[in-house]
Amino acid sequence: MPDEVDTTEILARAWSAGKRIYCPVVARRRRLRFVEVTRETTLVRRGFGLLEPEAGAEIEPLELDVVVVPLTAFDPYRHRIGMGGGYYDCTFAALRKRRTWLKPKLVGVAFECQKVPKIKANSWDVPLFEVITERHGMRR
Repeated sequence: MPDEVDTTEILARAWSAGKRIYCPVVARRRRLRFVEVTRETTLVRRGFGLLEPEAGAEIEPLELDVVVVPLTAFDPYRHRIGMGGGYYDCTFAALRKRRTWLKPKLVGVAFECQKVPKIKANSWDVPLFEVITERHGMRR
C-alpha cells in the first residue's frame, strides 16, 4: 500500500542471502495463503489493490520462519492495528496459544510515527514478536 514501509530492500537482501520468500495471497474466510516469490515471479493486482504472485509453490503459514506484517499503528507491548480485515490474526490464530515463540515470528515493519502509547488488544489479536522502524536502521 502507498503509505506502508517499502519492503523492496528486505526482499533484495533476503534473495542475496539465498532465502526463500513467500508473499501473502488473500484467501477465503479471512485467511492468507503464502506463495513463493522469486525475481521472475509475475505479480498481479488483485483484491484490495494489492500485488500478489500469480503462481508459485505454497507453504503452510505456520511453517514460515519470519512473517513481515503490515500495520497502521503499534504500541510498546507488540500490539498492532492492521487494516481491519483480521487476515493475519485469523491465519496465525494458533500463535495465541503458544507459550514460547518458535515460529513463525511475526515482525511488524512501520514508521516510528505510527507508534502509540497503548492499543487495547482484542481477544483474537495475535501479538507481534517485534516491530522494526526506521529508528532501528538497516544493519549491514
